Amino acid sequence: MALKDLIPFGMSLPHRSPDSIGMDVVRTVAMRAEALGFRDLWVTENTLDHVTSFDPVVVLTYAAAVTSRIGVGASVLVLPVHDPRMVAHQWATLDYVSNGRALMGVGIGQPRHLQAFQIPGEGRVGRFREQIDLIRALWSQETTTHHGRCYHLDNARLGVRPVQKPLPIWMGVGHPDAIRRAAGLADGWMGAGGSSTEDFRRAVPLLRQALEKAGRDPSSFPISKRIFVAVDDKPDVARAAVLRWYSDVYHNPAGTDTSGIHGTPEQVREQLEAMVAAGANHLLLNPVSRYVEQLEALAEVVGLA
Repeated sequence: MALKDLIPFGMSLPHRSPDSIGMDVVRTVAMRAEALGFRDLWVTENTLDHVTSFDPVVVLTYAAAVTSRIGVGASVLVLPVHDPRMVAHQWATLDYVSNGRALMGVGIGQPRHLQAFQIPGEGRVGRFREQIDLIRALWSQETTTHHGRCYHLDNARLGVRPVQKPLPIWMGVGHPDAIRRAAGLADGWMGAGGSSTEDFRRAVPLLRQALEKAGRDPSSFPISKRIFVAVDDKPDVARAAVLRWYSDVYHNPAGTDTSGIHGTPEQVREQLEAMVAAGANHLLLNPVSRYVEQLEALAEVVGLA
């Protein structure tokens, strides 16, 4: 059985790289991924970065404009550095212009993210919860009145509403407490590309247990992971590509083997099958170089080509 018959696959847009990225490549990947049958296109948010990195809403809007069916998502927005009113408007607009294809992934961020934007770390979990509540209220209510610890507004109306009701909010969190929160707050969960395969294996049963406790069906809840991947008939070539990524972008060469997937088509297929066996019902494939070529190779690996 082909992998595509087991779970849907997402594809990362070329959006973050040690090298420059041409918009022609972004366009080609977006259009070809849709034609091949990938479920969705994804980017990350890395505003202050040491490598090339696009704004997620801008590049997803571009991708939505050159496609017609494929989903467009970010995993993840570091929500505490944003004003939720702006986020609500941006993502409602993206959903509107894409005719209901947006997927908004959010995370609570790391201390360095908060420090970079002079956001206090105290009470960040409460702020995060309040932001999500306010975003959903603005998306769903004709007018919104909200008086919380961090945000206040009276009879406010968002300028545009999402097409989806509701627009899905996924979470990309890794701490056990945060994973438990995701079971109650989120519409899906995605393990970070920088987290290890073992982290994912440990997280899935924790998430499923929390979903059951919350009265939610784990089988219908999206459980995903971003995977930095390279496929090549020469395994050493594939590993070198992933090693460069984890060294130059993450400054974590060990992640090449603990988090990334690389090898021949057969080796990559086996590793993806292992992720499905560990509980993934969606996987985001993130090539680290030669984006168009790797898109085609990965489509063959999972049975889309």
